[in-house]
Amino acid sequence: MYAIGVDIGGTKIAAGVVDEEGKILAKTRVATKADDPASIDASIAEVCKQLSADFEIGAIGLAAAGFCSPDRSSVLFAPNINWRNYPIARNVRELLGTDVPIVVENDANAAGWAEFQYGVAREASNMLTLTIGTGLGGAIVIDNKLVRGGFGVGGEVGHMRVVPNGHVCGCGHDGCWEQYSSGSALVREARAAAITQPERAQTLIDAAGGSVKGITGPLVTLAAQDGDPLAIELLAELGRWIGEGAASVAALLDPEIIVIGGGVAAANDLLLLPAQEAFLEALPARGHRTEAQFAIARMGNEAGMVGAADLARR
Repeated sequence: MYAIGVDIGGTKIAAGVVDEEGKILAKTRVATKADDPASIDASIAEVCKQLSADFEIGAIGLAAAGFCSPDRSSVLFAPNINWRNYPIARNVRELLGTDVPIVVENDANAAGWAEFQYGVAREASNMLTLTIGTGLGGAIVIDNKLVRGGFGVGGEVGHMRVVPNGHVCGCGHDGCWEQYSSGSALVREARAAAITQPERAQTLIDAAGGSVKGITGPLVTLAAQDGDPLAIELLAELGRWIGEGAASVAALLDPEIIVIGGGVAAANDLLLLPAQEAFLEALPARGHRTEAQFAIARMGNEAGMVGAADLARR
């Protein structure tokens, strides 16, 4: 059975027809406005109509960056889109005029599920996926089942508090793990270094056109891959935070594999090796337990739509 997976972002929608092997047979993308939920509904309906023209669709999965309701029909809260208790599945169904099942899933859950079913974690039964982008998303699979929790919002590991009175988070609290283990954290620290250590940061400043505010995560990654010492240190520090936090999650859930995805994962071993080292140093009872392996995600930017489609089909 074919399913449509829709990955909904703050500025764009990516959608595709996905078969039972996780292969994308057709896809499309449209721009959206985060402050206009009705237009997002309309755009989702439009891409689904386009993709349904040449395929018999049995389910539609919507991957949304936010807290999803237990019945997987609404978005309870989203930090970057104006959704509050928003019945997105009902709205899209009415626009399509269809009785095809429409399922809403957290975007990190969808991406993690794609890795579990078709990607680097497909041989595991217990997995933690960390999606490291603007924030830090998490997906947890225990005994081959995606963990959603009692109220639909489980797996939000990025909002574990790791530093009391730390950096303020968009969730309304401070010291959340994502404030130290995300692309935003990498950029914050790189720009701070450019101000306090301008000589060491000259490579980054030059790459940003002479503007500290122009420093981005991809620029840091490229500089590190070219051997810039400061950029390498910045990625290693990010990796340390990732590894230490992952060890805390492992103390609770004991995953077989920890998958690192998201834009920052492009740094590969420059991020992965420091994360592994910090994880092992912080792991409780090290030497007396089997240690989780770390791996870079394989499914790329299409993981959200693939995972959303597969979860909807199930």
